Amino acid sequence: MPRKLVKLIHSEIAAQRLTPDAALSAPRHPIIVMLDNVRSLYNVGSVFRTCDAARVEKLILTGYTPHPPRKEIAKTALGAIESVPWEYHNDPLIAAMELKQQGVKIAVLEQTDGSIPYYALKPNDFPLCIIAGNEISGVRRELVEIADIAFEIPMYGVKHSLNVAVACGIAVFGAVRTVGK
Repeated sequence: MPRKLVKLIHSEIAAQRLTPDAALSAPRHPIIVMLDNVRSLYNVGSVFRTCDAARVEKLILTGYTPHPPRKEIAKTALGAIESVPWEYHNDPLIAAMELKQQGVKIAVLEQTDGSIPYYALKPNDFPLCIIAGNEISGVRRELVEIADIAFEIPMYGVKHSLNVAVACGIAVFGAVRTVGK
């Protein structure tokens, strides 16, 4: 007879997690997430949570993407603002070029004529900066042009894209799986 599953309570789950201070000093996956011109404060907060859950190296907010302190970001981030290293840069192109000079590959989460599926990343693609763009227009052309990789989430339905926070979650955890725990 199969074992009966028992749902963990909050304190049992919390006992298995890092504290915010420990999270800041813990080893991180060689993944940087960059948001460019993402409008929604709630999407930004959600991406903070994803970055915390995946323990990425850092989150870079660029363009008119809102950044902390904002109560709407904090509401959806649920404390992840304190556990995720983040920075703001007005110009994403400058930030991306600086990363490239440091040996980080630039990967745009975008549909292009040369996009690969998100699950086709290879271990030698790291360290990696995943760039996600505006909810309507996607990643700006200038960033696509300097990217080392364009990758996408295959769409099997009528719609051609996912919410940017959902797409970031899929892409980031796909990258974590590739690079290893």
